[in-house]
Amino acid sequence: MTAPEQIALPLEYRAAAGRADFLVSGCNRAALAALDAWRDWPGGCMALTGPARAGKSHLVHVWTTEARARTLPGPDLAPDAVADLAGGPLAVENVPAMAGRAEAETALFHLMNLMRARGGTLLLTGRGAPSEWPVALPDLASRLAALPVARIDAPDDAILSSVLVKLAADRGMAFAPATVAYCVARMERSFAAAEHLVTALDRASLAQRRPVTRALAADILSRPGD
Repeated sequence: MTAPEQIALPLEYRAAAGRADFLVSGCNRAALAALDAWRDWPGGCMALTGPARAGKSHLVHVWTTEARARTLPGPDLAPDAVADLAGGPLAVENVPAMAGRAEAETALFHLMNLMRARGGTLLLTGRGAPSEWPVALPDLASRLAALPVARIDAPDDAILSSVLVKLAADRGMAFAPATVAYCVARMERSFAAAEHLVTALDRASLAQRRPVTRALAADILSRPGD
């Protein structure tokens, strides 16, 4: 008779987000170098791009710590805050999410102009090329398309392995190297898939009271949609 599964409670965990925790590989080394050179950005502005869960927010956290910058979600930009925001280094995250928000788009356009006039520093983030970000304001679209870009590419084996280990460590999970290698060889090759897989493994391990092994990974990876 098999033991009944426990209910896996959604326990909170804190992801490590310091510079020492940022996993460097061929897919993100150039982006890290570009942000390290923030004092030399042309016009004081840079776009950071990459796929979902690629580490953009982590790299923004690293940059804002070193540049002593503020961070603001793109949709929260408001015209009456532009003058204050242009007073120091600033990261505006997820610019594509402001699409359709006329006030936010106008605020970003004026912010870019004011930052350049004051010699400020502005980091913008989003998925895909800035020229493809779905903003409606023509002048803003033109400015975005001309930005220099620091790009995080799709993960290679080395970074996928490291990401799985890091995500597991953030949750207090033990993840044997053989299990990591098994997962990397069979999982969807994306950062989002790595996060989804580790979450599923954690929940299954807690619910079934089983360690995270190759057998458990095989079970999770065989499920439709996993």
